[in-house]
Amino acid sequence: MNIRLAFAFILMAAIVRLLPHPQNVTPLAAMGLFGAAYFQRKWLAFLLPMAALFVSDLVLNNLIYSHMFDGGFVWMTSGWIYAAFALVIGVGLMAFNQRVTAKRVLAATIASSIVFFLVTNFWSWSSFPMYPKTPGGLLACYIAGLPFLLNSLLGDIFFAFVMFGAYEWLTRKQLAKA
Repeated sequence: MNIRLAFAFILMAAIVRLLPHPQNVTPLAAMGLFGAAYFQRKWLAFLLPMAALFVSDLVLNNLIYSHMFDGGFVWMTSGWIYAAFALVIGVGLMAFNQRVTAKRVLAATIASSIVFFLVTNFWSWSSFPMYPKTPGGLLACYIAGLPFLLNSLLGDIFFAFVMFGAYEWLTRKQLAKA
């Protein structure tokens, strides 16, 4: 395991979040899963992706999307997002506890996208007045979020395979040189 290379991949994923992109097509889940797969110490698997999420959120919320807030400095938009991201990392720790394979990457990515969607849409339903606080209102919230889930899923799969594939290719190339 090349910790510097893995750290560089997490950093690159955080930077990619700052670039223009279709709505919800970001390397968010890929960043969490990647950290879970390649940082052998569990505290690093959580700390580095969480820190990358936090720092990239600071830039997004206070520079790129500052017009959406009341003008004050925004430290965090919602703890629910961080809880959902922690669950994504947890999915990765379970999926990659033995080894990384393409099937495990795909399964973990799909599971992570769904978990993130369920948690963050529950937060939207419970926190905003747009939907009634009934089972029907929750269902309506989830149905309205399906286009975002599709974008997230497509972005998560794309970025997961780019990150995992590039990392595996680069580490094998380094091993071949040695």
